[in-house]
Amino acid sequence: MNTETLLLFYLLLFFVAFMYSSVGHGGASGYLALMAFFSFAPVTMRPTALLLNIFVSLTSFIQYYRGKHFKWKLFYPFAIASVPAAFIGGLVTINPKWYKIILGILLLFSVIRLLGIKTDENKPHKKQSLLLSLLIGALIGLLSGMIGIGGGIILSPVILLLQWGNMKQTAAVSALFILVNSLAGMAGLFTKQFHFDSSMLTMIVIAFVGGLLGSYLGALKINNTMLKKVLAIVLLMASVKLLLA
Repeated sequence: MNTETLLLFYLLLFFVAFMYSSVGHGGASGYLALMAFFSFAPVTMRPTALLLNIFVSLTSFIQYYRGKHFKWKLFYPFAIASVPAAFIGGLVTINPKWYKIILGILLLFSVIRLLGIKTDENKPHKKQSLLLSLLIGALIGLLSGMIGIGGGIILSPVILLLQWGNMKQTAAVSALFILVNSLAGMAGLFTKQFHFDSSMLTMIVIAFVGGLLGSYLGALKINNTMLKKVLAIVLLMASVKLLLA
């Protein structure tokens, strides 16, 4: 990769981390789409995305927690089932063709999340189902470990559609959910003798700075609707590219 292409990749990486963290996400689906565009090898995409996810989702969670949006009762049923499932998913090796297909489908969830799901913030929330939460958590956790995402792109629309929380509560819960799943997925990869690539350090720093700024502005309710729409369009294009590859 030449210098100009590398600089473009880093710029887009910062933008992806900024946008995802502003809605409480780690951004793994965006990083994976970006790496697919720049022809990264699938074997390096999953660990890289999980590492970036860990740092960015941590910044998001801290900011939303400071804003008093986090609800432990909403979070723990998903996490109980998702963490062990994510670890198991990290042990699974997927055929590159199926990897791209599954990733392409999951990117559509990210597009839905970025375009926004309209909710009535004044409407009373429905009671959360423990059994359904455990089932959802287990399924998302398994996919998280297998593909290299934190699962927030799937969990967020589910919480909002089931009316178990508002936008800010969903962002806070998703951020910690992404963090614990990414850590569990990385643990699964390490059992397969995964080695840290020094080139990942630069990406971690760039994503961390973008995530820090994005989560701070997101917690302050800064309106970045147009930027989210642009990113959603880019991810939609990436999804189509992966599904048709």
